[in-house]
Amino acid sequence: MSKLLLGSFIFTCIAVTSFSQTKSIPAVKITQSIKIDGNPDDAAWKSIPYVSDFVTSTPVFGKKADETHVKIAYDNTAVYVLAYMHDDPKNIKRQLTARDDIDGKDVDVFSFGIDTYNDKQNAFMFEVSAAGVQADAKISTTEDETWNAVWESKVSMKNNGWIVEMKIPFSAIRFSKSNFQTWGIQFTRFRRVNNETSTWSPDDPTIDGTINKFGEWTGLKNIIPPVRLSFLPYLSGGINISPVGNKNHAEFLKSGGMDVKYGINESFTLDLTLIPDFAQVQSDNIVLNLSPFDIKFEDFRPFFTEGTELFNKAGIFYSRRIGAAPSGSYGVLAKAASNPNFEIIKNPGITRLINGTKFSGRTKGNLGIGIFNALTSNMNAEILDKSADSTIHIQTEPLTNYNIIVLDQALKNRSSVTFTNTNVLRNGNSRNANVSALDLALFDKKNRHYLFLDGIYSTIWGKLGNYDGYKADIRYQKVSGKFQYQFIAGAMSDTYDPNDLGFLQNNNQFNYTGNLSYVIYKRTKHFINQRYTLGATNQYLYKPFEWQNFVINSTAFLLMKDFSNVLITFQVAPFWSNDFFELRTPGRVLKRPAQYFLNITGNTDTRKKLYLNYSAESGITSLPDAPYYGFTIGATYRFNERFQMNAEGHFDKDQANYGYAYTSPGPFPAPILGQRTVKTDYSILGASYTINPLMNFTIRMRHYWSNVIYHHFYDVKEDGYWTERGYIPGHDFNFNTFNVDMFYTWDFLPGSRITLSWKNALGRDVYLDENLYRTYFKNFNQVLQSPHSNEISLKVVYYIDYLTLKKH
Repeated sequence: MSKLLLGSFIFTCIAVTSFSQTKSIPAVKITQSIKIDGNPDDAAWKSIPYVSDFVTSTPVFGKKADETHVKIAYDNTAVYVLAYMHDDPKNIKRQLTARDDIDGKDVDVFSFGIDTYNDKQNAFMFEVSAAGVQADAKISTTEDETWNAVWESKVSMKNNGWIVEMKIPFSAIRFSKSNFQTWGIQFTRFRRVNNETSTWSPDDPTIDGTINKFGEWTGLKNIIPPVRLSFLPYLSGGINISPVGNKNHAEFLKSGGMDVKYGINESFTLDLTLIPDFAQVQSDNIVLNLSPFDIKFEDFRPFFTEGTELFNKAGIFYSRRIGAAPSGSYGVLAKAASNPNFEIIKNPGITRLINGTKFSGRTKGNLGIGIFNALTSNMNAEILDKSADSTIHIQTEPLTNYNIIVLDQALKNRSSVTFTNTNVLRNGNSRNANVSALDLALFDKKNRHYLFLDGIYSTIWGKLGNYDGYKADIRYQKVSGKFQYQFIAGAMSDTYDPNDLGFLQNNNQFNYTGNLSYVIYKRTKHFINQRYTLGATNQYLYKPFEWQNFVINSTAFLLMKDFSNVLITFQVAPFWSNDFFELRTPGRVLKRPAQYFLNITGNTDTRKKLYLNYSAESGITSLPDAPYYGFTIGATYRFNERFQMNAEGHFDKDQANYGYAYTSPGPFPAPILGQRTVKTDYSILGASYTINPLMNFTIRMRHYWSNVIYHHFYDVKEDGYWTERGYIPGHDFNFNTFNVDMFYTWDFLPGSRITLSWKNALGRDVYLDENLYRTYFKNFNQVLQSPHSNEISLKVVYYIDYLTLKKH
């Protein structure tokens, strides 16, 4: 028995020691060529030793993984990787998907991560599925999956597993110009049959971070960064037919432009987009907004999503500000509505982007530098005055210049200090903005504790007014281990305003938050892992300093042994609170009752052909007869490895929603509070068919409907409580959006793509009577019968690489 215990103790010590040490591979430079065909037959591979001994990271950490053999080499132009994943062919999942759409799909995946500066903070990730589909990303504090590189890969199936061969050209990555280098690397394998992730360098989930757990590739010698110059010219054309009044207006679409990517030196890259065309992107998920705050939408435009992780680090860059709807377009609509003799001839819905520039990279001293510039066009609307038979020209947006500068110094132990400045200058000096942020992020040597400090200062100036404001935050966290905790305190002045190029719903706040989490990483009889969190937030108005609200949050996340999961959230605001924003009137407050809210969200095992996602929520307040409830149910079905469909439906009903309704007319206008029933339904239907790894077809239909019926109106007293006033009809309304997005894409050459798209949308001026169409199906039927806009377009993008041209 004593020998057995001693042996177990020695094995445990060896295992712990091996996990705590950084694994490394000596670099091997080859002179023979390698053909990327998914086979290990090239002579160059014969003399290169393989690495194995993969260790599982999820669902259970520390077990010996299924046999995986990897070889890595380099020459003067590229990095080569050969991976052999041993497995029973019946267990290898091979769903065909679009490029960059691998995560969560029914596929086995091999990933290669490379940290070329070995700073433990920035890396490139290259992935290939068993179906041969590529995905790539840049990883830092966040993961930028929109980043795309041009590289080669090939997959082959064997009777005892599958092989992937990869070639990553040096032109696709950035690295320093040094005679001897060490890079961080990681090899990762994912087996879908048991949702098991294993890595070559152990990835302990109890330790925070990802790149800091990479191994090392040592002894790279005399690699010379190549000339990195590529061109992406494009041509596009199509037709848009939109309802205008009782007629359809047809507009022929034609455009052409170019993206240019130039490596100024080994570390810095210049990206240019000239006359970009962003018509072929997914439509926004527009919703009814009854709140006093803006809604944040995702950006699907490649130039603003790809390679912008440095610009997003301070959280003051919201790319949708560039090319948004002209600020004066709503005034044009109001002007036309106020006079029956006015007819809108032209009122652009988006601001035209003339060009955009990105400059980014890192020095040898690990200083990240980023410079961003975009220029948008002067926009004008035209109104026909029928009474005078003349045209009125109205400027809706001036010529505007957007700029960002970022300096990000990486420090030891994953720490960093970052300076970010955004600047917006408008022609005519109507309104200009400047925002500067300084961030300090510090991790301790053992990667257990994290301290974050930031300070931001905003300045607005121009003919519309001048004012300054500031924001400051401090966050302290224990980020590793079973017990984790967090404390956050933040303040925003009432004049802090980053919204010319950033996104902030409301300023004038002082908040502090505390959270405590307990994470169970060890697999139990019923659960793979569990996470429990309890926290509280206390909110104040910054000026004048007055209490707003106190909220307690608790969550429980459970991953079941069958890989289904559930997240339970319970939120309590136990006291009547002060809402200083809802009434849209400075100095006025609205008293909110105590609130209790429960949400349950989860999904079934996504390895099945049919799997479900669901959500159910309910809330009550301390007022009588004021319940809220809602539910969502979605289903995804994989017919085969090529064809997949998904559907989702949602319904919620708030029977006593209290909010701003209108402002009373007269010499002393005052905000009027309304009590309303708000019902919201939406449905989404999508399908994708992948012909091969380079050709894909997708379609997505979304209908959103919200119905608002007012029951009572109230005058709000100075202390925030309210008294009922007479009912005034005419404030009920229906709100509908409907979109169909269909795309066919063909990557006919590396980096080159043809896209055919059809976009259908409900007409902008369509209004459905809330009294006639109060049920979902009556409303939806009327939506289908109402006028719609349709747009069909074809876009061809061709990738030209300077090095390829030079060879010819």
